[in-house]
Amino acid sequence: MAEPRTVTVYIDYKSPYAYLAKDLAYELARDFPVQLDWLPYDLDLADFMGSARVDDTGRVLEAQRTPHQWRRVKYSYMDCRRQARKRGLVIRATQKIWNSQVAAIGLLYAKRQGEAVLRHYNDITFERFWKRELDIEDSAVVTAVLAEAGAETAGFASYRDGDGRAELVRVCREAEEKGVFGVPSFILDGELFWGREHLPDIREMLGTAPTAKAS
Repeated sequence: MAEPRTVTVYIDYKSPYAYLAKDLAYELARDFPVQLDWLPYDLDLADFMGSARVDDTGRVLEAQRTPHQWRRVKYSYMDCRRQARKRGLVIRATQKIWNSQVAAIGLLYAKRQGEAVLRHYNDITFERFWKRELDIEDSAVVTAVLAEAGAETAGFASYRDGDGRAELVRVCREAEEKGVFGVPSFILDGELFWGREHLPDIREMLGTAPTAKAS
């Protein structure tokens, strides 16, 4: 039998669009002989969406956003919640721009311990973060999620501060060399797709034999 094809999936836990794509990506592995290669991509949201911090009531405490950026952010959350309701998911607008690097390193650590651990870690982290029930910047919280997902956590602290941080930088730079600029992004047979709306195209490609690349 032919080796399964690989679909590389770039995510960031602070992206609601990546959350909405997660289960749809799982379905690729359910429906086709493919291997999903989950990788983190650390989005610089403030670079293109501006930054802001709000309280529990939605009152703006501080902001560095243009009116255009505010309209874009408000529409993005409205659209994500609309799609989430169709699938019984909860997406609550975040109160600040989060630093997701510790959670991303947690992804790389979970991945080393097997697909089941990684999948459970993905599920817990996305669901609780978007319910505002999980602090992805807190190393102790991320460690607890890893343990709940079935990971051995004794080595996480040293990995987080050493090889894990270096690996995250490398993965993100390699992603950018491939053209990645946002999440969710998918790569199949060297072709890049940004956004879950392209999953039907990926499904169509998976239904055909891979095209041999010219040397």
